[in-house]
Amino acid sequence: MTERVTLITGASSGIGAELARIFAQNGARTVLVARRADRLEQLASAIAASGQPKPATIALDLTERDACDRLAAILQDMDVEVETVVNNAGYGLFGEAVDLGRAEQLAMVNLNVSVLTDLTLRFAGSIVRNRGGILNVASIASFLPGPRMAVYYATKAYVLSFTEAMRGELGPKGVRVTALCPGPVPTEFQDVAGFKPGLDSAVLNLSAAAVARAGYRGLMSNKRLVLPGVGVRMIPFMLRFAPRSLVLASVARVQQKR
Repeated sequence: MTERVTLITGASSGIGAELARIFAQNGARTVLVARRADRLEQLASAIAASGQPKPATIALDLTERDACDRLAAILQDMDVEVETVVNNAGYGLFGEAVDLGRAEQLAMVNLNVSVLTDLTLRFAGSIVRNRGGILNVASIASFLPGPRMAVYYATKAYVLSFTEAMRGELGPKGVRVTALCPGPVPTEFQDVAGFKPGLDSAVLNLSAAAVARAGYRGLMSNKRLVLPGVGVRMIPFMLRFAPRSLVLASVARVQQKR
């Protein structure tokens, strides 16, 4: 019988690694995907040492051409079927969009948007068959325009919109579909983005482990949206009462101080 697995991308560090731990702790057979083979193996060994089944690992750069095809072929060779997909892989870049490298920003769109969409659609059939789930890691940035991180914020707006729409399509078929929208989280993401945390980060952030726990619970209870932390949950509520022009100016001021 083909084994059913939870596929987690961007699993070598941060929220992805914590999601790998919590899914394993709750009995899921996991397949972890990221670029760094050594980090994946360390994580898989640590999970196994805690008494859980050792995750399978696939060292793969999802930004490379045909990476999703190669991932699907590897999974087929492993004789496994995706029951749940956790689209966590992604990155951001901090700075004026016109000053940042165009190729780097387009690569960000590819990973944050195209790869997430590809994997969601590619495995939708097996997810429906197994009445599984889709957890897409978006961001509180999904709700806002983002001067000085314009492309990143836009990609996360797409993730939220796409996830909600897929919930509308797949929910009636027994599939749980959830968007996880954390605020700033102290992980390698901030180093890659060139992002310097400010007062807003201190107020809004949670640990990667706390965010992962919230995301897992939200998916299992079939929530549409998970906003980890009281501060983060307040933002969409307050946005209902603020003119978009004011929101744009406020975000621009906060970002300018970084």
